[in-house]
Amino acid sequence: MLKIALLIAFGLLSMALLMNLYRLLKGPSTLDRIVALDTMYINSIGVIILLGIYLRSDLFFEAALLIAMMGFVGTVALSKFLLRGNVIE
Repeated sequence: MLKIALLIAFGLLSMALLMNLYRLLKGPSTLDRIVALDTMYINSIGVIILLGIYLRSDLFFEAALLIAMMGFVGTVALSKFLLRGNVIE
């Protein structure tokens, strides 16, 4: 029963990643692309955590934590760049 739920979750997250990729490539504005990229970080964290549950490995959870930190820093840096024109003040 757990394997079926994991496969369904993998499928749904994969579809979400494809929709985010479409918005990232086709987005009408730069802000839409930044939001799509941020959502892709979140969805990729979900896929990595599901893979860690499926393979019963703790290493995937640490990788998901690293991606979460890098995604947050990247989103903040891109937002600052769009607002002010530079990242470092």
